[in-house]
Amino acid sequence: MRKTSRITPEHIYLSRRRFLKGAGLIAGAVALNACTGQASGDGRQRFTPMPTATSIPPANRQMVDEFGDPATPLEKIRSFGNYYEFTRSKVDIQEAAANLVTSPWQVEVGGLVNKPQVFDLDDLLALGQEERIYRMRCMEAWSMVIPWTGFPLAKLLQRVEPTSAAKFVRFESLFDPAQMPGQRPGAYADGSHSAPANTPEPGEVAQNQMGASPDTPYVWPYADGLRLDEAMHPLTLLATGIYGKPLYPENGAPIRLVVPWKYAFKSVKAIVKIELVTEMPTSFWMAAMPTEHGFYANVNPDVPHPRWSQGREFRYLGLDPEPVIPTLKFNGYAADVAQLYTGMDLAKNF
Repeated sequence: MRKTSRITPEHIYLSRRRFLKGAGLIAGAVALNACTGQASGDGRQRFTPMPTATSIPPANRQMVDEFGDPATPLEKIRSFGNYYEFTRSKVDIQEAAANLVTSPWQVEVGGLVNKPQVFDLDDLLALGQEERIYRMRCMEAWSMVIPWTGFPLAKLLQRVEPTSAAKFVRFESLFDPAQMPGQRPGAYADGSHSAPANTPEPGEVAQNQMGASPDTPYVWPYADGLRLDEAMHPLTLLATGIYGKPLYPENGAPIRLVVPWKYAFKSVKAIVKIELVTEMPTSFWMAAMPTEHGFYANVNPDVPHPRWSQGREFRYLGLDPEPVIPTLKFNGYAADVAQLYTGMDLAKNF
């Protein structure tokens, strides 16, 4: 078993295609010029060109995804995001989650399996650690490039042997209102945060507090799910580290799901339970806002959110200004995952 203190450090991330070779995959044949400046679909603005090598901050200049897009600085990844269990402020997650106790930790894996088990963190780390540099696209039209460390979810599922009746995998986060004040009844009833106006620009979406109205029925704990074939796909990762370090509380420590071709709300944080089931699970956001959150949540620039376009995104790279770029179908992983949805209406199955 590799100790978390020995996970490969930041300077190792030198290869543009390391994560695809490690997973035995063929890189998506999406041209690099898809991420360069061009007119937006509605003609209101032009996309900001992606940065040149000399404009990328030195700290992340050598850490790039398979398209050559540079990694988002660790400070930004830790300081900006959504973690409603702690706060609805995007910029306070690091402070709000700082005291979460992440050791000891156990993940119960059961349901329609032949060998249900409870894994502690050492058991999970013993499944092996791989480096993957993935793009992460939030439904709110902002995105990052993140160097994760973890292992394919398929490795864990193979240990418990799903039965033939298993069709879906349900993931459940920690429920602990004592540590997670956002889970307390009425935590967000003051209406202090509101969604932006209709059809905002990507930067406006990213900077606003995006939740539902104060009376939205949040049903804790946070839960979501995947189809079994999605869960078994080699790109689907259980992440235990970031930038070569153990996951931080604000980023979903000690273990979280990462599904890079789906909107980020599918990537459940602080997982304590994984269950194999027959019926499609109802996720946290499907229950809270069903008109805006579907089960599949595949990144799709052709299907707009009810309140804004999904055709472009605000990419956080530690630059000033940050670029606004076109959104790629399946977040750029179409060559690897599109076959999972052959014959499906991806507008209806959003």
